[in-house]
Amino acid sequence: MDPLHLRSAGTSLVMSFDSGEAEIIHWGADLGTTLPDLAILGDPIPHSAIDATVPAGLLPQASSSWRGRPALRGHRIADGVSGLDFSVRLRTVSASVDGNAAGGNSALIVQSDSDAGITVSSSLTLHDGGLLELRHTVTNDGTTPYQLDELATVLPVAPDAVELLDLTGRWCRERHPQRRPIQQGTWVRTGRHGRTGHDSSLLFAAGTAGFGNRHGKVWATHLAWSGNHEQFADSIGDGRTMIGGSELLGPAEVTLEPGASYTTPALFAAYSDRGLDGISEAFYSWFRSRPHHVLPAAATGLPVGKPRPVVLNTWEAVYFDHNLATLIELADSAAELGVERFVLDDGWFRGRRDDHAGLGDWYVDESLWPDGLTPLIEAVTSRGMEFGLWVEPEMVNLDSDVARAHPEWIVGPAAASHKDGGRLPLEWRNQHVIDLVNPEAWQYIFDRVDALLRENNISYLKWDQNRDLLEHGHAGRSSVHEQTLAAYRLFDELKKAHPGVEIESCSSGGARVDLGILERTDRIWASDCNDALERQTIQRWTGLVVPPELVGGHVGPTTSHTTARTHDLSFRAITALFGHFGMEWDVRGVQGTEREQLKRFIGLYKEHRGLIHSGRMVRADVADGSLMLHGVVAPGPAEPGTVQPGTTAALFALVSTGTSFAEQTGRITIPGLEADRGYRVEAIFPAPGDADYAHTFTQVHPPAWLTDGAEANGRFLAEVGLPMPILNPEHAIVLRFTAL
Repeated sequence: MDPLHLRSAGTSLVMSFDSGEAEIIHWGADLGTTLPDLAILGDPIPHSAIDATVPAGLLPQASSSWRGRPALRGHRIADGVSGLDFSVRLRTVSASVDGNAAGGNSALIVQSDSDAGITVSSSLTLHDGGLLELRHTVTNDGTTPYQLDELATVLPVAPDAVELLDLTGRWCRERHPQRRPIQQGTWVRTGRHGRTGHDSSLLFAAGTAGFGNRHGKVWATHLAWSGNHEQFADSIGDGRTMIGGSELLGPAEVTLEPGASYTTPALFAAYSDRGLDGISEAFYSWFRSRPHHVLPAAATGLPVGKPRPVVLNTWEAVYFDHNLATLIELADSAAELGVERFVLDDGWFRGRRDDHAGLGDWYVDESLWPDGLTPLIEAVTSRGMEFGLWVEPEMVNLDSDVARAHPEWIVGPAAASHKDGGRLPLEWRNQHVIDLVNPEAWQYIFDRVDALLRENNISYLKWDQNRDLLEHGHAGRSSVHEQTLAAYRLFDELKKAHPGVEIESCSSGGARVDLGILERTDRIWASDCNDALERQTIQRWTGLVVPPELVGGHVGPTTSHTTARTHDLSFRAITALFGHFGMEWDVRGVQGTEREQLKRFIGLYKEHRGLIHSGRMVRADVADGSLMLHGVVAPGPAEPGTVQPGTTAALFALVSTGTSFAEQTGRITIPGLEADRGYRVEAIFPAPGDADYAHTFTQVHPPAWLTDGAEANGRFLAEVGLPMPILNPEHAIVLRFTAL
């Protein structure tokens, strides 16, 4: 069977079948159109080893003497005996390529073991922007049940990948990086939250020594799944390393009856020889080419998506204190500032005065809203804003009408309900999980949310999920897998019934951020923390995979609700700029010069959101650890000459996160611009006259160019740079680059 070769956007994937099984022998830099005879890659055989070469298969397996982590684990159950067919010997049955597949090059590989009665089909698509999408489907061809324990999706990385970067975190501190050398053995990141998790690694990246934002080779993967999962790097004794991921299945959670199949979550993977920014480009290209993306690319032929509206969310403005007059005052103030979407947060439904009661009773509270939500919705929409509403459909309080009427709908480890002696999991934020695997419970939730959307002029749902799914069972059996699929189905059916409604995925902040949920929602809430200093890191690493138009970033109150840290308006606003901008703040109290500054900044966001939400993300490698430089560039070095003179070609933020060792900032180079294009550089925010301008700098005189701007070409800016002002800690400035 001839080798298979997929190519796109500087990436090649080559698969050989010489061993009888499918083996990826190269995933990395583009190899061009011609391949040599792959027999030259035959490995030597060392002493005290298997007397044959051992392939690193598309599905690594012990039957080929692979001594690392196997891709497929399971066993057959026959006549009451388990553990049969524990080691399959999959061999290639067919391999086909569709070089004209929509959105890229695709291949379908079928491998089978007729003796074990197992077939695995593997679909691979190398999308036009270089992002690889890979998934497997295992089918039980036998006559007895097959219990599946794991089906992992893995890819090989080159020998010069010697460092591993993944992300971790907690509530209000999601997605922080950690690095370690790749050493012999297996490094596993396990998520047992029943959701993606605050500590989940959004990206699992292997790279060359010291790889950074703009340099080094990187091989990276992301598992598109919102339930229990594992991501791992597996380095075996012969020097080969695989990276990948899998759904983490509970005990007997997937047992395949004869003829039944299981399909893995998609593993998305990208290769870059330009550091992490190249990885982001591959993911952004894929997101923005989707027909249902909130800002569909012109190449899709679909109508251009509406700009991401300025949001005001009411949570940190009023919390549970819902009063129509107060909320209309807030809507008045928001509209005057230029807000375009007004979102009513938690507290509007029956019995909801705090977080102890009401979840599950998705009816408007008649005692608070005798005329329903209509008066507030009409007040909001008549002021030119969309109306949005907070919901948490997957959760339930014991103190609720639905929990009292249907205790059997509450998830737990026991087959019996808690009213019949069954044990419940421990509460989390006073709440439990409603069992969406139960058809009646699923239908109730669908009907209630559907009714809210049919009966009210709601354009947007902030969909929350405020607890882990621990001891999660249906009818006494582990059921995270089925719950996740049921939740996906709930999103899908509501979207089908209400295609004009946008949905945000919030999960006590950023605990459900993955491409599985983002196939069904229109943005994610990166964190419950609106502290701008914390958000700089959270948003920077969230944006490694998720483009800014899908990441909610809000200006919170002057003193943070979650950290009690105080920041000037300019720092909070600049931090929120490079995302889907909004506010979570009682803006009625913002007056005088500060209000004018906020209004001006909202205008700045509206002016430049088209660039922010379509441009190439650039993150500089800055030697001073107290400084960050990041921005968006359009159209980028690969498309010279398409930016017209006089248009904004790039926006960057220079951010000071702490004090520096040096007394001067020095010259900072600006990467990512067209080398031979001339630019005018200006610092546009904050400006003299803004409420907090005097707090921004700690210097006697600014650098020579700051007052009137500077002109230079992209090559000069990338190699020499500009001396930057000395910023006070936890302050920032916005730089605009205009094409000459």
